[in-house]
Amino acid sequence: MRQALIGKLTVTMGLALLCTPAYAQLGGLGGGLKKVQQAQDAKQKFDDLNVTDEEERKIGEDVSAKVRLRFGVVQDPAVHKYVTTVGTLLAQESERPKLAWTFIVLDTDGVNAFASPGGLVHITRGALGLIRNEAELAGVLAHEIGHVAHKHTVNAIKKNKAVQLGTSETLSDRGPFLDKIANKAYEMVLENAFDRGDELDADRQAVQITQKLGYASGAVADFLSRLDERNKDQPARNGLFASHPETKERIDKVRQLAASAKTSATVDLRYKANVKYEPTAITTIATVEDGAAGLTASSAKDDKSKTSDKDKSGDQAKPKGFGLGNLKPTAAPEKQSTQVAASGGARGIGPDRAAKGGSNPNVVKVSVSAAELEAFKRGIA
Repeated sequence: MRQALIGKLTVTMGLALLCTPAYAQLGGLGGGLKKVQQAQDAKQKFDDLNVTDEEERKIGEDVSAKVRLRFGVVQDPAVHKYVTTVGTLLAQESERPKLAWTFIVLDTDGVNAFASPGGLVHITRGALGLIRNEAELAGVLAHEIGHVAHKHTVNAIKKNKAVQLGTSETLSDRGPFLDKIANKAYEMVLENAFDRGDELDADRQAVQITQKLGYASGAVADFLSRLDERNKDQPARNGLFASHPETKERIDKVRQLAASAKTSATVDLRYKANVKYEPTAITTIATVEDGAAGLTASSAKDDKSKTSDKDKSGDQAKPKGFGLGNLKPTAAPEKQSTQVAASGGARGIGPDRAAKGGSNPNVVKVSVSAAELEAFKRGIA
């Protein structure tokens, strides 16, 4: 009987050991396995995160607010209406026509364009001065629309794990994590930190969308050629589209894509009637001075001393929703640093990137009716 009891105890202990978690059986090794599991859980949370269209728009609005503070906004309703009309027609031909598309002209001589998530597209006064016709404008806007339509910014952040979800964070508490996405999105938008595939995809979108409206879809290559010639003496890549793949390669690919197109409208006269800006020589662009608005990440101390968005932009209060009040101007008010010089790929740190901006960040609100869009579209011939 004693032997039977010992046998039962042995079996019971064995079963208990089998049912005990590995980390409890193996001591220190178990702690490591637990951490691995936590990391896997965090990764799964990140992979499962689906940014809604509403959240994407709020991220984009906060990014736009920072871009506008950096460069200012041209306070000319006529120019905004013209750019908005062209942009709206293009956006309607994109894969996300129902977004609340907004087109903003930034008040700087630097040649640049920025697409914020959710449908906010910015183009600078300097870019409008360098562009020669409506087809070129359409190509630039369609490229930025392509970035938004295919969610390049948010998807790149997720794909590259550019922000991390803490092990204690949950998807039900989305605010802090979406704040991180918004901060990274601003950095990506300002620096044009898209990979080769995203840039070429946006170029394809530019060709396809402009063709649908009858524009000469290769016109954006003409603009890129002029821009490349303008930038040839710059020591570093500078400004609009100055990211990989190199500009010459992109020009060749755009021309190849547009080669079979039968559309040829450039609409020179209408462009010249609506846009009076002249190109600014790259050597004469006013740039940000040390300590002024513009080039590097600000410290927490600096952030506290800055005027709030609401104070600087009148009634343009920051969007509320999931805690985007923590959005940090990652390319704002400090002098250029060694870190920025070392990481100055993408749009680079040349005159266009460092260009001085205007002081008014307020959005110029314009509306374009369906009848106006239809009449404008008939003028693409």
